[in-house]
Amino acid sequence: MYKTMSNRTLSRLISLAVLPLLLAACGQEGGDKAAQLAALKEQKSQLETQIATLEKELAAENPTEKRLKKVGISELTTSAFKHYIDLQGRVDPEGNVPVTAKMPGILTKVLVKNGDRVKAGQLLAQIDDQLMQKGIAELNVQLATAQDVYDRQKGLWDQKIGSEIQVIQAKTQLDALTKTLETMKEQVNQTKIYAPISGNVDMVMLKAGQAISPGFPLCNVVNMSKLKISVEVPEAYAAKVKNGDQVMLFFPDLDSEVQSRVTYVSSSINPASRTFTAECSLPAGSQYRANMIAVVKIIDYKKQDAIVIPVNYIQTAETGEFVLIAQKTGDNKATVKKVDIEQGRTYNGMVEVQSGLEAGDWIISTGFQDVNNGEEVAF
Repeated sequence: MYKTMSNRTLSRLISLAVLPLLLAACGQEGGDKAAQLAALKEQKSQLETQIATLEKELAAENPTEKRLKKVGISELTTSAFKHYIDLQGRVDPEGNVPVTAKMPGILTKVLVKNGDRVKAGQLLAQIDDQLMQKGIAELNVQLATAQDVYDRQKGLWDQKIGSEIQVIQAKTQLDALTKTLETMKEQVNQTKIYAPISGNVDMVMLKAGQAISPGFPLCNVVNMSKLKISVEVPEAYAAKVKNGDQVMLFFPDLDSEVQSRVTYVSSSINPASRTFTAECSLPAGSQYRANMIAVVKIIDYKKQDAIVIPVNYIQTAETGEFVLIAQKTGDNKATVKKVDIEQGRTYNGMVEVQSGLEAGDWIISTGFQDVNNGEEVAF
């Protein structure tokens, strides 16, 4: 009697069976609760037995549907495939100059702060020059005396009084003091620290009263009007990275991507790191910061019409690599077919298939681990 029973009939049967139970329970509200509970449990057990029997017989009526495994399929199309060399670079302004002193000393004035806009040649700081100024004052006195002695000696010599050697000695003393004074003035000028380029002051590291020496920067002056990306490329890519190569620049901090090209490749390899330097152009923008990290993706291979699939679709057997495709038989059913393939390059989880697959094939994208070649499946 159950063999022709539908799911709808089963649901109605269960409802009719439960209804008397509910009525009986309501009718015995004033009776023994323990007896009511025992009766309900007994009736529940009988219902579960009947339900299990009906489910088994209903499943037996459609054995084919139960046997077929469900898979997901995707139609293959051609698309552009690009392979990149992924490297880490940094934003490098064309003008990013550390400001250092030409001589050691104690800073008496620091005339700028972070963010100030300065012009090339503008005075940024002053080193203590008091001793030098005193030395210049003394030299000026000596120079005036030497000038007077020379003028007197020359005047006497012009009158044929004295000797020529006295004039020469006076002139030599005058010239020596003059050169010493010029050197002293040049040293005084080196106590002044000037902006080497126009730009914005960044990272002021010292203040008045602190010592400075050559090679230790007071601050940086950054000009962000011209930017580039500098990247150290491993020696293994020396034959693959060339001027003019297309590049994608990704900035993780900005979550943005910019197209660019390689503008410079160094001719030498760093013997310590075994890398060479490459540079890419970068349009100026207020969002960029000096030394900001950029992921440099240099294209070293591309194909316009390629068959590309996720790499996890590929399975491996003793005979090589293969994928499973679905050959449709109608009514959302298909036959599984094993297809041997030849891989090309892989990038970012996608692989180019060089042979074995064609546009229009239906590849099994989900459930392919549980089916076999020649098996009939549903999708």
